Amino acid sequence: MAMVLFQKAPLSFFIVSFFLVSVKTTTTTTTTSACSDGQCKLGETCSSDGDCAAGLYCFSCGVEFQGSRCARSTITDQFKLLNNSLPFNKYAFLTTHNSFAISGEPSHTGVPRITFPCQDDNITQQLNNGVRALMLDTYDFKGDIWLCHSFKGKCHDYTAYEPAIGTLKEVGAFLSANPSEIVTLILEDYVETPNGLTKVFNDSGLMKYWFPVSNMPQNGQDWPLVKDMVANNHRLIVFTSKRQKQESEGIAYQWNYMVENQYGNDGMHSGSCFNRGESASLNDKTKSLVLVNYFRSVPIKQMSCMDNSQDLIDMLDTCYNASGNRWSNFVAVDYYKRSDGGGAFQAVDRLNGKLLCNCGDLRACVPGSTSQICTP
Repeated sequence: MAMVLFQKAPLSFFIVSFFLVSVKTTTTTTTTSACSDGQCKLGETCSSDGDCAAGLYCFSCGVEFQGSRCARSTITDQFKLLNNSLPFNKYAFLTTHNSFAISGEPSHTGVPRITFPCQDDNITQQLNNGVRALMLDTYDFKGDIWLCHSFKGKCHDYTAYEPAIGTLKEVGAFLSANPSEIVTLILEDYVETPNGLTKVFNDSGLMKYWFPVSNMPQNGQDWPLVKDMVANNHRLIVFTSKRQKQESEGIAYQWNYMVENQYGNDGMHSGSCFNRGESASLNDKTKSLVLVNYFRSVPIKQMSCMDNSQDLIDMLDTCYNASGNRWSNFVAVDYYKRSDGGGAFQAVDRLNGKLLCNCGDLRACVPGSTSQICTP
């Protein structure tokens, strides 16, 4: 997401915001029996990642509880648990907002970066942990295509993260190593160079996975079956925010296929879910994909563990109603692993449970059952 922050609030606001977070006291405590050596379960206290069972890591969410607990760090794979025989739009996928804006990423311009990170893990780590959609901001910069967390449609030395080809090659390596996986790229696109995106996708080796626009459904129809997408090696779906590139470069114009709620603080009001300006109304069923954003206008790492917990699940329920009783296919968050326990992973499990078997959790779905049968 483009960094419009400098235009909206003075630096003093951000300083005060971080100060308030740092001094907030916790009121929740927990008492659990001692555990260690990979035996600690979700929510149990821990002292290191090694204490926690598989799929968990040891994390401290200071705004929610004291000490450290085992929290989710990976998805539940809906395809392996149940099937991949349904249309692509019948599944939900964890999405990272500004996936490229990674804490600690060294400067690639020689100028100190002055912009906000949104994730802790690199792209490969995100994909390995189950992220299946990446939000990337693409810009013309230094005669190439770069990923930048910038503003007013221009990249600068101090807002640039890296040339896009590095991230795209990471995606390619993941797809090569995982031949049954599908990755979606959602581009906030500021590239004006003719065929600039086409060139960087060609140079990165990703075109062999390209899902063609001609195969994308019109007027809200279902997408192809996931198993067929995998069989045809159509495992990379790319959307651009520039309408003309669908015609000129064969890159799908996002708003022809997807509705999306308002991002930032305006989209985080309890009980309210409405479309962002570029999107059709959320209940427009001529678009078969639904994306729900849930992240702050200013990414505050300390608060993300609270945002990615029950508040996120509540918003997904609200957006279900606003979207004409449709569960979202993509859930976009900052700092995706930070939560008070199940977090964004649990939110996606809930969505897949609802989509696949009308259960409140994917793991409650009974393989081969009707939509009304769930395990206790």
